[in-house]
Amino acid sequence: MINKCLFPVAGFGTRFLPVTKSVPKEMLPIQTKPLIQHAIDEAMSTNIKSMLMVINEHKLAIKNYFEPHYYLESLIKDTNKEKLLSDVNDIIDSCSFSYIDQPKMAGLGNAIYLGKKEIGNSPFAVILPDDLCHNDSCTVLKQMLEIFKEHPDKCVIAVEEVPLYEVNKYGVISGDYIDGNDNVILVNDMIEKPEPSFAPSNLAIIGRYILLPEIFKEIENTKADHNGEIQITDALLKLAKKEKVLAYKFKGRRFDCGSIKGFNEANSFFASLDLNKP
Repeated sequence: MINKCLFPVAGFGTRFLPVTKSVPKEMLPIQTKPLIQHAIDEAMSTNIKSMLMVINEHKLAIKNYFEPHYYLESLIKDTNKEKLLSDVNDIIDSCSFSYIDQPKMAGLGNAIYLGKKEIGNSPFAVILPDDLCHNDSCTVLKQMLEIFKEHPDKCVIAVEEVPLYEVNKYGVISGDYIDGNDNVILVNDMIEKPEPSFAPSNLAIIGRYILLPEIFKEIENTKADHNGEIQITDALLKLAKKEKVLAYKFKGRRFDCGSIKGFNEANSFFASLDLNKP
């Protein structure tokens, strides 16, 4: 049902300066695997093989990562280090990659809109690598796909409860639970980064979306905010008013790797998983 995933990875990661002066934020490692590879792995968990990267000219390291490195491979061939490249080489062999330039930082809505031509008239997934999610048995995107299979006429967005004092960092939703399921909500309102006193709930949108192609028309008709950015929340609200957006309270743990604190927490968590492996 979903065969393409879009990754908005054109941002400059200024919270991680100076390292992001030359290293894309998405290439920062959790253990030895960069954030972007974790995101690709999650897309592949749903059998998606077509990956669309919205990047800019300063982030070609991402493109280089998903291409063969013949010289390096020749150096480690027939050594115990050869297997260290097996996971990324499996991705290179099994997936196709398209790269779309976002010349100006104009918001997540704009980044998604730039994928319109490549995506066409089919539903598609969006993963923000900043939000690293972990679930031992079923990835967040895979959980969302099960919801979408039951409601193919609706977008599905991932949400989680956050402290009320943090809602001004997120898009925040409200709505009514459906199907007797306390994890699925028919969205009737959403606000981008509200002050706590104006927030409709403490359910924050995180970086996982399954979107209908109708979203492109809504983005076209969405005005930029005071920062000159087109917010995907504003475009989704228009679909929500037509009862075409579900929010899903996913099972698992999310790390905000767009922040130094969250990035360090993720590395500590995944290090503990490695230590506990037999």
